[in-house]
Amino acid sequence: MKTMLLRPLAAKKSKKHSIQAIIALLFVLLIIGASIYAFVYLKHDPTLTDLRGRLQGASALHPFGTDHLGRDVLTRLLLGGGQTLGYSLLALGAALLIGIPFGLIAGYKRGWIDKLFMRIADGFLAFPDTIVAIVLSGLLGAGIGNLVLAIVIVKWVSYARLVRSTVLSESQKDYIRIARTNGLSDARIMTKHLLPHIAGHVLVLASLDLGKIILLISSLSYIGLGAQPPTPEWGAMLNDSRPYFQSRPELMIYPGLAIVVVVLLANMLGDYLRDRFDVKKEVQP
Repeated sequence: MKTMLLRPLAAKKSKKHSIQAIIALLFVLLIIGASIYAFVYLKHDPTLTDLRGRLQGASALHPFGTDHLGRDVLTRLLLGGGQTLGYSLLALGAALLIGIPFGLIAGYKRGWIDKLFMRIADGFLAFPDTIVAIVLSGLLGAGIGNLVLAIVIVKWVSYARLVRSTVLSESQKDYIRIARTNGLSDARIMTKHLLPHIAGHVLVLASLDLGKIILLISSLSYIGLGAQPPTPEWGAMLNDSRPYFQSRPELMIYPGLAIVVVVLLANMLGDYLRDRFDVKKEVQP
């Protein structure tokens, strides 16, 4: 009886999460499309200054007004979304490309490779991600490229650990033993049999991690370690608008609201994928 009562609730919850995921995905695609549109059909130069038109309010020519240097806020906001999302996806993709093979090899081969990986992972996990990213960005020098590199160095470990733990569990199952008995090579076992089992776990962690990376890039750009002027980027736009918060608060509200919305959408998508692949216990946000 209890199971019968829980089934409609689970189905209703699953349907709700599916709708949320579709909405989140559509909004993310809309933001990416708007950024591409602004880049291709650019009506305003996002870096061209016009001091005579600085700090103007909303108008037909400038729907979101202009900033302290007379640059169109809407254009910079759209292109800033492309910068923030693009570099976040780049950092996430690079971390996956490093972490997945490393975790596969360490978990499958074990031995000294696994021990070496665990020592490296323990060293990275001894400090919070944000602290390590700030230190690495400071050592490498200010710039969005160095910031992305710092994030990759910080983030690849979590994916490698997740893959390693999943591979260690799957390697003990009968189908892997049968594959070895049939003479399949280690590379084929890892790519054909183990990768499909870790794909769901990695996808969930990546979707949940995307919001964190967006916040990390925006926050470090805000303190000057990321995108440098005059590059339009949401965190850098927040920093540029800070002195004018009392007179033109919308200059900070626009990029701040954009960051909040995109991070919430990424988390909604991550929650759906976590329920879809049923990996709540294995993957934590």
